[in-house]
Amino acid sequence: MATTHSQLYAIAQIAAEIWNEHYSPIIGKAQVDYMIEKFQSIEAMQKQIEEGYAYYLFFKDEELIGYLGIQPRETHLFLSKVYLLKQHRSKGFGKQALEFVSKRALDLGLNVIQLTVNKYNTNSIKTYQKAGFKTIKPAVFDIGNGFVMDDFVMEKVV
Repeated sequence: MATTHSQLYAIAQIAAEIWNEHYSPIIGKAQVDYMIEKFQSIEAMQKQIEEGYAYYLFFKDEELIGYLGIQPRETHLFLSKVYLLKQHRSKGFGKQALEFVSKRALDLGLNVIQLTVNKYNTNSIKTYQKAGFKTIKPAVFDIGNGFVMDDFVMEKVV
């Protein structure tokens, strides 16, 4: 579990790379920059950890290749973030990450995992569906500064 300043710094660095590469074509660079600062800065992650989030790092050999963030909630485990560097996608790491999340949910006594995913993030939606997630409903979240997250809520029973 990532808790140190250096670990959160590493997440912030990889988040900027992943988000700019993956989300700029979907939501635009201005919203990506805003969301990185709002959700993936060291300060934002420290606040999330205080609110019960846990961050985990993914390594291949000794290289940081991705991360995830989860938060136990009353009725489910919320999968807030799961990101991999582009060159490590479609190699089974995402599947391993989702299996880890399922195990953590059960360890916490929760049998439902819920997440939100951008409606236009088709590859991620397909990955989640393949892993057993079902779309529950659309959801639009005002995140400030004139930006919204236009998402689907998905969940899986484990």
